[in-house]
Amino acid sequence: MAGGTVTRAELSEAVYQQVGLSRNDSAKIVESVLDEISGTLVDGETVKISSFGTFSVRDKAQRIGRNPKTGDEVPILPRRVLVFRPSHVLKDRINR
Repeated sequence: MAGGTVTRAELSEAVYQQVGLSRNDSAKIVESVLDEISGTLVDGETVKISSFGTFSVRDKAQRIGRNPKTGDEVPILPRRVLVFRPSHVLKDRINR
């Protein structure tokens, strides 16, 4: 998994090599985990992965922004945003 971005295929390959399941089964497992995480977030719940971090969804209220080019005020509509808070274990591992 050397490079800038890890893809689903690379995650599946890592599961295949480390667990020993077939490539098909490894891909299904990765898809299942990602589907479970995204479904939980869509439902507005928090996903906490021990020693990794916490994913949550926040509701942002409508506010007034400004077009930097013209200076005109523009309403920014309410929306939901995804937030990730890394655990201290992950932060320490990155900063080693």
